Amino acid sequence: MSKLTKKQKLVADKVEAGKAYTLSEAASLVKEITYTKFDASFDIDIRLGVDPRKANQMVRGVVSLPNGTGKEVRVLCLCTSDQEAAAKEAGADYVGLDEYIEKIKGGWTDVDVIITMPSCMGKIGALGRVLGPRGLMPNPKSGTVTMDVAKAVREVKQGKIDFKVDKAGIVHTSIGKVSFPVEKMVENAKEFINTIIKLKPSTAKGTYIKSIYLSSTMSKGVKVDPKTIE
Repeated sequence: MSKLTKKQKLVADKVEAGKAYTLSEAASLVKEITYTKFDASFDIDIRLGVDPRKANQMVRGVVSLPNGTGKEVRVLCLCTSDQEAAAKEAGADYVGLDEYIEKIKGGWTDVDVIITMPSCMGKIGALGRVLGPRGLMPNPKSGTVTMDVAKAVREVKQGKIDFKVDKAGIVHTSIGKVSFPVEKMVENAKEFINTIIKLKPSTAKGTYIKSIYLSSTMSKGVKVDPKTIE
């Protein structure tokens, strides 16, 4: 059996195996057991009692985190020329249409979110093979296909994220940075969890929230007691 490193021993001493903590306790522990030299992401994993293979049990949506993600999000707005000025003013990093479609066809995907208009989807649909696997394809359900592109850009820049349950029934995403004060980490986590709760499919049977874990980019997961979520 391999020996624990010094840092692993410190973590083992602080996180009690099998114990479920309150949201505030778990967030505090994540800060304590993160030893990275960079500002690690603050992550959440929620295992749901759903069958993602069934369309009526797919859980996906968007949430605006009250304290943002702490990450600089690069936004590409593919829109008509009359919307370009508004998109730039809202904070979009790249704005245009045909020239960026050609760049994407050539393999360029150096952005985090793509926002577009319904009228442009005919041109963008052909990019599915490039954008789909990278999770960049605009979708009306996530608010990235809209007539008001400027509003969508502002929301994304301020901390709006989209999420979707994976094949294993788990929703995993980053909801901030470990450098955030514990209070802000808790606020973001509460907002995300409560959004998931509101999206419970009517066809889902049994326990909906099976487990919640908080962690950082390279830390051990800390279990949260769902009963402590308000």
